[in-house]
Amino acid sequence: MRELLQRPAIELAALIRSGQLSAAELVQASLRRIDELDPEINAFTHVAHEQALAAAAAVKPGDQRPFAGVPIAIKDNRAVAGMPLTMCSDLFGELVPSHDAFCVRRIRDAGFVIVGKTALPEMGILPTTESRRFGPTRNPWSLQRTPGGSSGGSGAAVAAGMVPIAHGNDGGGSIRIPASCCGLVGLKPARGRVSVGPDSGQSFLVTDGVLTRTVLDTAASLDVIAGYEPGDATWAPPAPGSYAELAAGESGPPARLRVGLALNPPLDGATLDPVNEAAARDAAGLLQSLGHDVEEIRPPWSGLDLLPDFTRAFGPQISMTTLIGAQLAGREPTESDVEPLTWMMWERARAQDTLTLLSSQGKLEAVARSLVAFFAPYDAVLTPALGRRPVAIGEIHGRGPDPWGNYQRSGYFTPYTAIVNVTGQPAISLPLYHGDDGLPTAVQLIGGPAREEVLLGLAHQLEQALPWADRLPNLE
Repeated sequence: MRELLQRPAIELAALIRSGQLSAAELVQASLRRIDELDPEINAFTHVAHEQALAAAAAVKPGDQRPFAGVPIAIKDNRAVAGMPLTMCSDLFGELVPSHDAFCVRRIRDAGFVIVGKTALPEMGILPTTESRRFGPTRNPWSLQRTPGGSSGGSGAAVAAGMVPIAHGNDGGGSIRIPASCCGLVGLKPARGRVSVGPDSGQSFLVTDGVLTRTVLDTAASLDVIAGYEPGDATWAPPAPGSYAELAAGESGPPARLRVGLALNPPLDGATLDPVNEAAARDAAGLLQSLGHDVEEIRPPWSGLDLLPDFTRAFGPQISMTTLIGAQLAGREPTESDVEPLTWMMWERARAQDTLTLLSSQGKLEAVARSLVAFFAPYDAVLTPALGRRPVAIGEIHGRGPDPWGNYQRSGYFTPYTAIVNVTGQPAISLPLYHGDDGLPTAVQLIGGPAREEVLLGLAHQLEQALPWADRLPNLE
């Protein structure tokens, strides 16, 4: 049963549908794996044994829902009815919502069985997962390294084989970073592709998605969670068809694509680890061998000093979560309620005037227009996924004497991801390689606006040429 959890979610659903495997057996195996491994990995903030087993018992052979009976975990910053919602912060106490977020409702409607909630850094700020409330989440490939963040618990849970798929969201790389650290596929959908309602309004930066082992699992999951919800302020145009079918090439052979290779970091002061650079260059060579046209380019994203403006836009979004937590508690937040970095962001957001916020958003939107125009001649842009190797536990956590320095250093770890949240384009992290240090080494592909199907098709082609799903961490 342990090996089953390492198989694609699509295959598991087919086994349950045909009666070769029961949902109860699969969910029980997932829960046993969580109970066995999570004391050391610490991926989960809540495990829903009784609810998951009851939901699994209701799934029968022949169930036509696309993922009927497949266990999934939900990141602990989205509401799941009857389960705690903590944001991994003391401020949220023991809050248990009575409703599902829209994307969670769609996940349930697809037949997934929710087995629990997964860890994130407090409020989802950092690209590591080491909250004060729950402690560090560890990378299954190396327990002394981060699994990334902010969807680090989800990444660790899938990499460790606790669940075959997990929910995440991405406001600066928070799906792609843990996918890169944990050897998984991580797609950030286009802006407006997945509704963030009903608890959040329009988001300039954040969108929801999943972490998986295979491109087709990611594509089929996007078919489930994508789409307008009544009242959404913005939404992406409908897909030209099923993402799963388009990714698999069912409409015809892959087209010859024009791909740009970009190595210059979008963040001033960032450097590129030679292993990560070699991965991007090797991926470029692989794309050429598959018949695509690849040329090295230099996007005009270097030297713009974007981190301050990104922080002026990102910080108030984080601080809105602090405000909501305080409102739910019925009082003003205090410094002891949250971690030092969260408190610094709260104080900066309260001191920042609206003109500064609007000016920063305007600058980011202007940069986005120039970059999307620069990328227009290319079907995809290839970059390293990370600037550095997965950092050690304790290196970046937002506490201690210099939390703001931690935040700034975190950008040097992940300089290639947040810029795509600014442009709103889809982007995917693919674990094509491994370093001599035994850690996964990923590349990032950036797609054209609202063109996830092109990105997924190219990713699936790379996966077929250089499969990675059978590469697993040794946890025995």
